[in-house]
Amino acid sequence: KHFNLSENNIRLQKENVELLRKNPLSFVPMQNGLVKINDTLHQTQFDYIPATIINSTFDKRDNYFTINIGSSQGIERGMGVFTTDGVVGIIHNTSEHFSVIKSCLTKKLNISIMLEGSGEFGFLEWDGVDARRGSMTGVSNDLYVEKNTKIVTGGGDKVFPGGIPVGVVDSIKTVAGKPLWDITFIFGEDFRKIQNVYVIKNLLIDEQANLENIEIE
Repeated sequence: KHFNLSENNIRLQKENVELLRKNPLSFVPMQNGLVKINDTLHQTQFDYIPATIINSTFDKRDNYFTINIGSSQGIERGMGVFTTDGVVGIIHNTSEHFSVIKSCLTKKLNISIMLEGSGEFGFLEWDGVDARRGSMTGVSNDLYVEKNTKIVTGGGDKVFPGGIPVGVVDSIKTVAGKPLWDITFIFGEDFRKIQNVYVIKNLLIDEQANLENIEIE
């Protein structure tokens, strides 16, 4: 029974990867409403590598996951990791056959996130207390924010494509002395129960990084 369950999970992951590769968010936008696809005229921007979690923590100030793939499968430090339910974290270190993910349940992860609908950007933070809740910082309190508003990745950090689920707004309060909201949200993923994840490979990250490093005269 356990063997069949493992095989079914692997098959499902492979099917999900194929669906993710067809998602418009994985392609580079072009003029006239076209998108890049993987052929001689076009190019995919994001690829997805399935992995299984073999060790994890969720009750520390800085938490991690260990997955069963590493540099021999093309995994590199700085790659994003997610599930179909939400963002998980960023690759922190790799060996030949394993990788450690810096979980969203850490401090200063600097993932760009966005309020769906308004398009307002902010950053994901975690206070080290509740593994089911995170914070969104940097949102002006001029903006009206409703409870249950969906939060997704912003797509501006070269790590995640835009639109990957992060969570839903749970509560809003003002930041003392600043014109900002302190937004608490419920994570889309339960970090205590994750088994299978996907690592994101940005195939055009070097091109973008090299361009952004050119000094503007």
